[in-house]
Amino acid sequence: MAKLRADAQRSRAAILDAALRVLETDPDASVEGIATAAGVTRQTVYAHFPSRERLLAAVLDRLTEEAVDAMDAAGPDTGPAADAILRVLNAARRASSRYPSLLRRFSSTASSAEDGREQHEPVAERLRRIVERGQLAGEFDRQPPADWLVTVIIQLGHAAAGEADAGRLSPAEAEKELSATVLRVLGAS
Repeated sequence: MAKLRADAQRSRAAILDAALRVLETDPDASVEGIATAAGVTRQTVYAHFPSRERLLAAVLDRLTEEAVDAMDAAGPDTGPAADAILRVLNAARRASSRYPSLLRRFSSTASSAEDGREQHEPVAERLRRIVERGQLAGEFDRQPPADWLVTVIIQLGHAAAGEADAGRLSPAEAEKELSATVLRVLGAS
């Protein structure tokens, strides 16, 4: 039974890895195409993900996990809060920059604001910790609620990515402007 479970986990991981690669180059790729890229049958994909929508939701979850892992590796709880917020945002940007087409598609097809909030919660939780730490330490303005500031930071991140995607800013310029704007919004001292 343990071997079966390990095989199923490897199969699921292979499907998600293949889906990330395939959907980045062809957002309309079929389940059959993803299965082929994963080295499994279409039936195996459907055994793990009963519909294409469930597969796409799992892909989005995987992207979020990768961004969160990168954020955690950036040391959100160490050093001055202003430095930590910039490190964490930079780490999230680097992680998400691996799949720009896929993320653009997910952003443009979010079914509701509530879905977006739910999907961003792991990211928001890490940002919230830094913001609250900075507010307690007097590094950030204590007046705006931390949740409001986190929402603004996330939206600014999307705006910066959108400007870079549209070619109005280079990726380096977008990162620079995002960093400066986030620090202003936080009232970093």
